[in-house]
Amino acid sequence: MVEQQTARAPRWIVGITGASGAIYGLRLCEELLATGVELHLVITDSGWRVFKEELDWDVARRRETLAGRFAEYSDRLHYHDNRDIGAPIASGSFRTEGMVIIPCSMGSLSAIAHGASTNLLTRAADVMLKEGRKLLLVPRETPLHAIHLENMLTLARLGARLIPAMPAFYYKPQSMEEMIDFLVGKVMDNLPLAHNLYRRWGEEQHEGQSSDNPRTD
Repeated sequence: MVEQQTARAPRWIVGITGASGAIYGLRLCEELLATGVELHLVITDSGWRVFKEELDWDVARRRETLAGRFAEYSDRLHYHDNRDIGAPIASGSFRTEGMVIIPCSMGSLSAIAHGASTNLLTRAADVMLKEGRKLLLVPRETPLHAIHLENMLTLARLGARLIPAMPAFYYKPQSMEEMIDFLVGKVMDNLPLAHNLYRRWGEEQHEGQSSDNPRTD
């Protein structure tokens, strides 16, 4: 007789690579944990370098740094060393809702597009594709050459969701934090998980703008 499984919290994987924009990954982790998600986090060595350069983090003691930052959610945050190819998230039998790589470097994107599972992050992404689970990538590079674009197209055809780190201005952001939250909100929309990170078009009409005057792109 098969035992009835107990309900568990939604389980998501977040990968952070060495592309600029470490704050995007950090804010997504904060929002996911605040919603009650069980979060499995993997950060590449280059990703840790960006945390040091962009956010002045102490990366000499990685687990301790994360534990201090997310102390409130210690029971639901699971950090995995990128070299630990035997971690649970490397197996398709470990059930998750999906994975977000934010930001995603062109090197990691290329490895995923070509099935090169050389570390835990790229292996976990490969698992998402083979198991038909959600895989969201937030590429952060400019300009883009043909190889970048072809790799993105390959992943899009495989079912991955590409959400480039592009800000919007229609809601008149007043700070860098608001622009960061806009992108993180777009990622949350595609999971999909509820949030209040940005004002949606049409929820509040601009002063003097009629409701029958639609936005044009």
